[in-house]
Amino acid sequence: MAESGAERTEQATPKRLEEARKRGQVPRSLELSMAAVCIAASTAIYALGAGTAGKFAELMRGSLTLSPAQAMGEGVIWPTLMDAGLRALLIILPILGATFVAALAAPLAIGGWNFSAEALTPKFSRLNPASGLGRVFSARGSVELVKGLAKVAVVSVIAWVLLKGMTPQMMGLSSEPLEGAIGHAAALAGYALLVLCFGLVAIAAFDVPFQLWQHSRDLKMTREEVKEEYKESEGSPETRGRIREAQRALARGRMMQEVPTADVVVTNPTHFAVALRYDESRMRAPVVVAKGTDLLAARIREIAVQNGVPLLAAPPLARALYRNVELGHEVPAALYATVAQVLTYVYQLKAAVVRGAKPPPAPIID
Repeated sequence: MAESGAERTEQATPKRLEEARKRGQVPRSLELSMAAVCIAASTAIYALGAGTAGKFAELMRGSLTLSPAQAMGEGVIWPTLMDAGLRALLIILPILGATFVAALAAPLAIGGWNFSAEALTPKFSRLNPASGLGRVFSARGSVELVKGLAKVAVVSVIAWVLLKGMTPQMMGLSSEPLEGAIGHAAALAGYALLVLCFGLVAIAAFDVPFQLWQHSRDLKMTREEVKEEYKESEGSPETRGRIREAQRALARGRMMQEVPTADVVVTNPTHFAVALRYDESRMRAPVVVAKGTDLLAARIREIAVQNGVPLLAAPPLARALYRNVELGHEVPAALYATVAQVLTYVYQLKAAVVRGAKPPPAPIID
């Protein structure tokens, strides 16, 4: 286990980041979400405000225009209110839709969407007053306080400048016709809200890097934690050694199964053995299908003899093939001429066996 006093100097590993994400611990900026929603709402109000205000005026006029019989009749008021509420909802639906899309899109800029059931689990430790006071007077609490004061100050200054500059236009609304004044007032409100949003954008521009930095700092690890995680994911050295040995055993088993399919086994003749296979219809050059030294070489020779695969003693070629060609790879071009002599001998040997003739002499390969 990592020591509690160890300094957290290492960046979080992918595994730690994934575990944090499952717990719902992802970077989030409320200021960014607030700015995005406000910009979307203000833009929609500024663009659609005049038409929306006119529709609301018509709705109110139509809803409040009732004949005496309708006003005194039973079962009239409630359906009228329901119809007016539905029509009002349809009128403001574009504005609501814009804010909804902005609220969904804002998290994509920092942290992305994330649903964590673990984050919904009640934690009674949050009800501890001491823990609550600790959060209030922590560094993060101080930053939140500064951001809150900054928002009040920025919005107040922008609002004061806006009111001072828009006062003539607002005063002029009283001299405009009712329909025009309503649309003009809605446009002014949308414009004012849009300008105020730029103050929130400035605060979000500071908050986003801070939240990313805070998230990275909270997930930092000690060197001991990194080592422990590596051991858990990769296993102990003894376990990794056993796994590698098992993999080598499986590879040797597969290699031995290829020996009977070889055309020739080139030997040292005792210390090295390399099995070659060549199919001129499918291969550009012979391929090494098995190789080994000492006991493994002896086993390759034994299997070759049992399956009638010719053995050819060529010490320099056997050593060159063993050291320079991996299993399943083709013989390099530098050895083409020498290997061609070997294959020629093998083909002559097979032809002599078929005819019952005397085997040809083995070539001398330097």
